Amino acid sequence: MIVRFAFLFLTLSQNAFAQDVLIIGEVHDNTAHHAVQAEKVAKFRPAALVFEMVSPARIYGEVLPQFTDPGDLEAFLEWGSSGWPDFSMYRPIFNAAPEAKVYGAHVPRSQAQAVLEDGPEQVFGAEARRYGLAEPLSARQQAQRETLQMVAHCNALPPEILPGMVEIQRLRDAVLARAAVRALEETGGPVVVITGNGHARRDWGVPSYLADVVPETTVYVIGQTEDDQPLEGGFDKVLSAPAAERPDPCAAFK
Repeated sequence: MIVRFAFLFLTLSQNAFAQDVLIIGEVHDNTAHHAVQAEKVAKFRPAALVFEMVSPARIYGEVLPQFTDPGDLEAFLEWGSSGWPDFSMYRPIFNAAPEAKVYGAHVPRSQAQAVLEDGPEQVFGAEARRYGLAEPLSARQQAQRETLQMVAHCNALPPEILPGMVEIQRLRDAVLARAAVRALEETGGPVVVITGNGHARRDWGVPSYLADVVPETTVYVIGQTEDDQPLEGGFDKVLSAPAAERPDPCAAFK
């Protein structure tokens, strides 16, 4: 009986590591969240890593070069000009899987701006219909997502630009999902996706795209919040860390 319960506990505790894709969300500037990601990546031992923060123009489907100087990796990824938080937060994630192929899935500003004029379908390209970008959202989801965009921008955005902001978010979700699918196809998996919580949510983030495009794929999603605040969107597991010290994010809108 003891052996049986021990086996059951072990099976449940390893559930996240029996998946084709492990998606780990984050609050971008929370160092503790990145430490968790590095820990999970080391245990998961993925064949591929997909990063929201890395440009596909820098690396897409290759193992990172081995650098003797820690600063060389940051320079190779052109992190300093990317606008993401300090690279020291993210370096341990890369170091946790040095043999994994890396797929950059960042959407550059030029493509995001093009969405406002041309829509996500045209910007995404040939597989847009496969990834659901040819169809509008339901009225309910559209309203929910516009509200979230308004709140995320301190209720300071003109209402007329909210639909475009939602379309940009859809493009980012689809680009991340496409990179995960490509990584699975090219490496056989498993794959880890490193991204913000908004893209990780099951209801309309990357997991929902994977469910449509590669429904046979098993996906496990970890969200990370701060100070035990609720995290909406549907996650298989939610972890919490103390909130990072940061200036008032709404100061720029005042």
